[in-house]
Amino acid sequence: MTGPILVFDSGIGGLSVLTEIRKQLPNNHYHYLFDNARMPYGNLSEHELVTGCVELIMQQADVIKPSVIVVACNTASTLVLPKLRQRLSVPIVGVVPAIKPAAAKSINKHIGLLATPGTVARDYTQVLINNFANDCTVELFGSSELVLMAEEYIASGEIDLGKLEKVLRPITLTDIDVLVLGCTHFPIIAQHISSIIGKNVLLLDSGEAIANRVSSLITKEEYLNSKLDVSFTKKIAEGLNKALVDYGFTTMKLITD
Repeated sequence: MTGPILVFDSGIGGLSVLTEIRKQLPNNHYHYLFDNARMPYGNLSEHELVTGCVELIMQQADVIKPSVIVVACNTASTLVLPKLRQRLSVPIVGVVPAIKPAAAKSINKHIGLLATPGTVARDYTQVLINNFANDCTVELFGSSELVLMAEEYIASGEIDLGKLEKVLRPITLTDIDVLVLGCTHFPIIAQHISSIIGKNVLLLDSGEAIANRVSSLITKEEYLNSKLDVSFTKKIAEGLNKALVDYGFTTMKLITD
C-alpha cells in the first residue's frame, strides 16, 4: 500500500485524529478531505449524510488512490462505513465514541457523552452504552454549536468562553467524572472545555485508538518524508487558510464549483 492516508471529516475536527496518526506515522503522505459545504453533519438527515459522504469519498479515492481511508467523524462513521466497504477494497477505519474506556475509568460510574445531536440520537450510541457501560449512569449532551465554535477557534485562535460556558452548563450540574468527547471537533477545544467543567472530570476521545488502528495497517518505512494535502467542498476564509498552512499543508484545493 503506497497511496496516501485519506482522512475525511465534515470540517477541521478530523485534524485532531490526523494529529494523533502523524505522531505514530510522521513520515507518511496524508490527504485531508473535509466537506465544509454541508457542515455540521449533526443537522443532516441520514439519507442526505450517507449519499453525500459516499459520493465525495468515492470521488476522491478514485483520484488519489489511498492506502487507508479514515472517516474521522462520529456522526458519519457507522452510517457510511458499511456502504464504503461494499465499494472499496482498501481498509476503512471509522470513529466511535470512547464509551468503553470511559466506563472502565470511571470511579463513581457516572459518565457523560458530549457529541452532535445526530450521534447522541443514533441507535449505535445506545448499543455502545448497553454493551460497555451498563454498570454506569450515562448522561447524553448534544451540541452542534460546539462544532462551529471549534471551527472558529482554528480559524481565529479565539473562543467565546461565555458562550462555551452556557453550552456546557448542563454538564457542570452533574457529578460525572469522565466525559467522552464524541465529536472529533471537540478535542480541539478540550482545554477550554476542561477549564469550565473542572479538572476533576477526565476528558476522553478516540484519537489515539484510531491512530493505533491505522498504524497497524501501514508499514512505517514506506515513505521517506511526509506530504500533506488538503481539499474541501466550499471556499474557506483567509483565517482558516492560514491555519491550514501553519498546520503544514502545502497543497490546498477546492474540489467543487
